[in-house]
Amino acid sequence: MTSPRTGDRKTGCAGFYHLQVAPFLLKNKNVYGASVIILEGIMAFADKELLQLLDMKIFVDTDSDIRLVRRLRRDITERGRDIEGVIKQYNKFVKPAFEQYIEPTMRLADIVVPRGGGNMVAIDLIVQHVHSQLEERELSVRALLASVQQTQPLPQTLSVLESTPQVRGLHTIIRNGETSRDEFIFYSKRLMRLLIEHALTFLPSQPCVVQTPQGHEYEGRSYNGKGITGVSVLRAGETMEPALRAVCKDVRIGKILIQTNLDSGEPELHYLRLPKDIGEDHVILMDSTVSTGAAAMMAVRVLLDHEVQEDKIMLVSLLMAELGVHSVAYAFPKVKIITTAVDKSLDDFFHAVPGIGDFGDRYFGTDGSDSWSDGEDQEQLSY
Repeated sequence: MTSPRTGDRKTGCAGFYHLQVAPFLLKNKNVYGASVIILEGIMAFADKELLQLLDMKIFVDTDSDIRLVRRLRRDITERGRDIEGVIKQYNKFVKPAFEQYIEPTMRLADIVVPRGGGNMVAIDLIVQHVHSQLEERELSVRALLASVQQTQPLPQTLSVLESTPQVRGLHTIIRNGETSRDEFIFYSKRLMRLLIEHALTFLPSQPCVVQTPQGHEYEGRSYNGKGITGVSVLRAGETMEPALRAVCKDVRIGKILIQTNLDSGEPELHYLRLPKDIGEDHVILMDSTVSTGAAAMMAVRVLLDHEVQEDKIMLVSLLMAELGVHSVAYAFPKVKIITTAVDKSLDDFFHAVPGIGDFGDRYFGTDGSDSWSDGEDQEQLSY
């Protein structure tokens, strides 16, 4: 078991992905949010580089008589072969190949499961071990990020909009739990416009001299706005699209839907629509709020897998928690992080403190849920 980003079939168990090894048929497919990757195949231990990626190697052993019975049943009922031909092929090719190529790989396994898939004791022990490893890794990662948050200053890749009286006034209104929905939307849009304008200052520009209508030269700067793509993290990130469209003519827009699996607590990619040739653009990744940073990091990973350069990605959010800032900066040190405010901490439910509430619910007027967090990590699509 390992965590590569390729797979071809998702199982019914949330967070687990299943990959059958068939090199001549296998096609690459990016997989995001899988806690466990199960790589299955009789030649799964044949590649030395692949072996080094595996956290747990399991050889499922089955009695030779059972293997023969299974082959007889399959070849006779599904392939229309006669019993004599099946046994002849088995003794001449299948059994010797197993003994020469497959059985010796048993020594490479960490666990050998006798009696095949019917050995429920062995299966339960494997499942318990996987769960314990996931919990241990989650705790270690959180401890690392928490220590970074406590001991390190905010990263240089972070830019916070200047806290002018206007900005603080807008925050006062939208953070107020008594603010009506109409006012929340109106003042949020004002803050989004300021934020997007601030983000555009980090795009590359060149000196440019133009002639004024009076015939005088003006030394200014020029920027090719055609190289910008906005990508919103659904659903709350969509609220920032009008502000981007208002200041970037003909900007292209992409969308990503990431939801947190309530059983595993891990973000999962559910929908993706990106413009063609996005790898050539500067990308403004938009989300309303970022708390732990889990969904933001997955969104950045998606962009990188679509050939977007890391230093051309700007994560733009109205509000971020320090943990989310450190998480994104730790994972992607070249990504520019732009926000209007950074809250110091999170509560036990991973809400930013003092926070802004569930932005999507307040903006769209939908009923909240106690299981949803403040921002992108638990946003649900609800139209």
